Amino acid sequence: MDSGELSAEWFGAGEEDHGVRLDHFLASRVPRLSRARLQALIRSGDVRLNTREAKPNTRLKSGDQIELREPPPVQTETLPEAIPLEILYEDADLIVVNKAPGMVVHPAAGNWAGTLVNALLHHCGALSSVGGEQRPGIVHRLDKDTSGCLVAAKNDLSHRSLARQFAGREVQKIYLAIAAGEFAKKSGTVEARIGRHPVDRKRMTVLPEGSGRSARTDWRVLGRAGGGTLVECTLHTGRTHQIRVHLRHIGHGLLGDEVYGRRAGYARQMLHAWKLGFTHPRTGERIGLVSPIPADFREAGVPAEPGDTR
Repeated sequence: MDSGELSAEWFGAGEEDHGVRLDHFLASRVPRLSRARLQALIRSGDVRLNTREAKPNTRLKSGDQIELREPPPVQTETLPEAIPLEILYEDADLIVVNKAPGMVVHPAAGNWAGTLVNALLHHCGALSSVGGEQRPGIVHRLDKDTSGCLVAAKNDLSHRSLARQFAGREVQKIYLAIAAGEFAKKSGTVEARIGRHPVDRKRMTVLPEGSGRSARTDWRVLGRAGGGTLVECTLHTGRTHQIRVHLRHIGHGLLGDEVYGRRAGYARQMLHAWKLGFTHPRTGERIGLVSPIPADFREAGVPAEPGDTR
């Protein structure tokens, strides 16, 4: 297929397909594509049902016409790039960096270069293969605009061990956040399930019992900073956007967060992965690392060594 050319296929639903889900129908007709890939194509509008967009769970009727347009292939090779890294710890098995705000962790649509993975490949030469071609070495992620501690695995042994520790909630993850408003209490815990927003699928939200996934965040007020409150947040789970969603849920969205909080004059969401603790995959030694306070936090009045100043 030539670059930029769309490949299109057409299918007709027969009487035997009446009531069958659209994604299930296509999965039976296009075995080369996974159901997850087909669902993504449906959601992106590359599948048309009777010339209109549809949802993966749309039920077909006899006589329906389905058009599947498969976009041209995109870059899959991830290339090393000489991007400076601030290294907090490194040995033959793993590396921990202080990720800069604004840096995407791994390549994806719209960000095929300039990511942390590109920088790590240049620095390390090789990373674990468990994460696949576009996510080599990546055991966990930080949002693009979140700064701080991130560990990457150089080999599969380390990757699997670290992944087990994250899944087993054995990793210490402590963040600093500047949140809106003044907290009525000095500390607390948010235990609220998180999942995709029912309308805006790009956002996460707190969901009722029985929906989403369990999530727990402990928070502790450290003082005032930058027109808001400096809060220490300890994650006991690792859900997408967890701190951002939980703080919004209790009425204290992050400053600088245009999705869940408010910009308030900040260029990015004021969230920093401050401390990271884990067991070394090979030696069994407990590793504890602290990421320096970033410049924009310092400009907001956060001290180099934050403590309880309330």
